[in-house]
Amino acid sequence: MNTLTRWLTHLWLDASDVRRALPDAACARLEDAVRQSEARHLGELRLCVEAGLDAARLWRSQTPRQRAIELFSQLRVWDTAQNNGVLVYLLLAEHRIEIVADRGLSERVAPQTWQHLADRLGEALAAGRTEAGLSQAIAEVGELLQRHFPDASEQGKRNGNRNELPDAIVLL
Repeated sequence: MNTLTRWLTHLWLDASDVRRALPDAACARLEDAVRQSEARHLGELRLCVEAGLDAARLWRSQTPRQRAIELFSQLRVWDTAQNNGVLVYLLLAEHRIEIVADRGLSERVAPQTWQHLADRLGEALAAGRTEAGLSQAIAEVGELLQRHFPDASEQGKRNGNRNELPDAIVLL
């Protein structure tokens, strides 16, 4: 995508485009899926969907990966007791998906696994199945978290399996 096309695409999209892709009912179902997933493991999962980057970020040539890492920090996904937070970031303007996992999980899961998951979500997005793709991502990230950070009832009680981060989908 050339620079002018990128600028126009990003600046053309806004919050209404995000709402078209994920209406309120879809957001409620996804939030419920996050809540159900987190009940089965000690990890934390955040979803963030952004229409497009603003002019300042475009001027700096910020990549979707850099934006995902910025949001990972701003949303405090890194700030979990066991360093096992995961951010799934979707940038509609570029049809890009980025998955950022905190060090407690990223050291246990190969980068190819994250890329494979992002590619499958990208296929769903390209087919217009945004909610289905995000639901699949929640399920697959949840399986990885359950495998590496299970919530065996005694361990969950010892570690205080509490909801460290909001389950709400972040729409930008």
